Amino acid sequence: MAQVEATTERIIAAQPEDVFDALADYEGTRPKILSEHFSEFEVREGGDGEGTLVHWKLQATSKRIRDCLLEVTEPTDGQLVEKDRNSSMVTTWTVTPAGEGKARVVVSTVWNGAGGIGGFFEKTFAPKGLGRIYDEVLGKLAAQVEK
Repeated sequence: MAQVEATTERIIAAQPEDVFDALADYEGTRPKILSEHFSEFEVREGGDGEGTLVHWKLQATSKRIRDCLLEVTEPTDGQLVEKDRNSSMVTTWTVTPAGEGKARVVVSTVWNGAGGIGGFFEKTFAPKGLGRIYDEVLGKLAAQVEK
């Protein structure tokens, strides 16, 4: 079982603190920036960063739907970590300064992939697909905070 990783990043023309606050806002901003790949979004506890428990279904392909129940932590300044209680999947959002009035947002998801031939295809294609999904989310985030 190999670890699979998908990473995407974007420079957003907004203050890093504002970008982070928007990402950590699971009640207001987060539902607005999710792509059509996410469904059944529900905040079950908290709603703002650390201590939030959020549920959604992520449909990466027509046949692949992942039921996610995510615990949110903030291990360091500018970092949100979403750990799935239903699988090995962990998504880390990191927001850092990228020059005057700009923020670099890096989203990285890792999980334990399948073994055998299925694992080969997962490791080959899943990072690209998930990268496209998160690129769309980052585009919607930029549209929200760059206003």
